Amino acid sequence: MRKIGSVLAAIVALAAAVLFATTATASAAPVRIMPLGDSITGSPGCWRALLWNRLQSTGHTNVDFVGTLPPQGCGVAHDGDNEGHGGYLATNVANQGLLTGWLAATRPDVVLMHFGTNDVWSNIAPATILSAFTTMVNQMRASNPNMRILVAKIIPMNPSSCADCAQRTVTFNNAIPAWAAATTTPQSPITVVDQWTGFSTATDTYDGVHPNAAGDQKMSDKWYPPLVDALDTVVTPPPPSGGCAATYQRTGQWQGGFQAEVTVTNTGTSPISAWTVAWTLADGQRITQLWGGTLSANSSSVTVRNAGWNGQLAPGAATTFGFLASWTSTNTAPAPTCST
Repeated sequence: MRKIGSVLAAIVALAAAVLFATTATASAAPVRIMPLGDSITGSPGCWRALLWNRLQSTGHTNVDFVGTLPPQGCGVAHDGDNEGHGGYLATNVANQGLLTGWLAATRPDVVLMHFGTNDVWSNIAPATILSAFTTMVNQMRASNPNMRILVAKIIPMNPSSCADCAQRTVTFNNAIPAWAAATTTPQSPITVVDQWTGFSTATDTYDGVHPNAAGDQKMSDKWYPPLVDALDTVVTPPPPSGGCAATYQRTGQWQGGFQAEVTVTNTGTSPISAWTVAWTLADGQRITQLWGGTLSANSSSVTVRNAGWNGQLAPGAATTFGFLASWTSTNTAPAPTCST
């Protein structure tokens, strides 16, 4: 009788352990993956659909593709959220501080970045593009110190209207590995994904720039192994119970002056009753007028606190304040931080 009781106790303990493991697995937060780039990523960016479905079919089902943009077709069911902004330059996204708002809205753990095609087409120097990459990486790490970042050597480009684009792409891609090696960290590693090798503009694009079906398949195949490796090392932070994010956007500029606005978003799960935004002015910038907040400035250090009417924000709610300012030589976009 005592032996049967021992066996029964062992069975019960084993069942409890299995139940606990199953529950823990089921309740684990999905890994949030942001596809980031231009039209090659988002318009329609069907390599994302292929990649999503391959992850599902190989057992990597606890993932969530995230972005502020919706899916754009592709004729196959998939998680289509993305940050593939057609026509965007990486340098503009960095200079205008656009990524900080996208990160605050989506909170990714992994970023897949195929960016720079429009910069290369615009004949922007590789060092300038990679400086923008560094700005964006810093913003990613401010959003999530454990961010896993996969950066592509971009696919070849040979449009009929740009005779030099093919070589410019090679030059830009050749500069990426050294930049990545200098920028990677153990806590937030950068992995270079070679989307260039084996890709043909003649057979894998429909216009010398954007991938066709064959090109989408090649891009998906290149992303898959390093993404799976990243999924095995992701540290998913808990959702914040309270917090805020500040997104800067320049709304107008003229000789010696400009207008800008900052959007403050409650990124937490609890209401907030007050917020403070801070940044450092550069390049001789000086604020001459501000509305929607209370300004205090000490030399180049700027602090803006909420006005009496816009400090209370429900989870996900946002408010804005704006300002006029002067500038000299270069009008660098700030990287504002927000605290509650």
